[in-house]
Amino acid sequence: MDATTSLSFRVRAQGPLACFVRPTLGSEKVSYEVMNPAAARLLLESILWKPALRWQIESISVLSPIVWATLHTRENGRITARRSAFADETQAQQDIKALRDVDYLIQAHMHLRLDRAGPGDDIRRFEEIFERRLHLKQYFHAPYLGCREFPAEVFPSDNPPTPIEPGIERSLGPMFYDVEYSPGLMRSLYFDARLASGVLHVPSLETILAAPAASPGQDAQRSL
Repeated sequence: MDATTSLSFRVRAQGPLACFVRPTLGSEKVSYEVMNPAAARLLLESILWKPALRWQIESISVLSPIVWATLHTRENGRITARRSAFADETQAQQDIKALRDVDYLIQAHMHLRLDRAGPGDDIRRFEEIFERRLHLKQYFHAPYLGCREFPAEVFPSDNPPTPIEPGIERSLGPMFYDVEYSPGLMRSLYFDARLASGVLHVPSLETILAAPAASPGQDAQRSL
């Protein structure tokens, strides 16, 4: 561990509903089977965000069975669990394929970006700040599970339960990793996601950027 890399943190995130939207489906809101790295990063940034910090998600463990829920939203933004037979047909309507009763363990660490760091920025100090804010439930904004309508209960976890599907490995297909910003370019990055004994192991940003570019027409994707 160097002066720009923090210790690894283990953060538990639970909620009655979650939706980690697949960006390739346009206006449709269909969730991935599990939390994606970008959603995990946003959740951690709700606890601690600084311009000089970049969160690296290491793994996301799925601690409860994957259960789907079909939700319905009207033009006014109100979400209901099912479509009403007497819904006002003049209102715009959209179904959301979400997840129910989710429970995740996020393991991640911080990188100090020296090009953005100020004189007082120190990775050890940021470790202490994050731990304190996590324990005291101090947030920059309410943490959520993919969509702001789905709040998350967030807390530290040293002894989490065993992830689902022990001994089983399955492919989740191309998963949205995050957005890369560089001068004159903004592109979405993807990776080949696999759930191994209930754990999604997340490659580093450097690994994804070093991988061959994906085929054209896939939202400027890169995949492993």
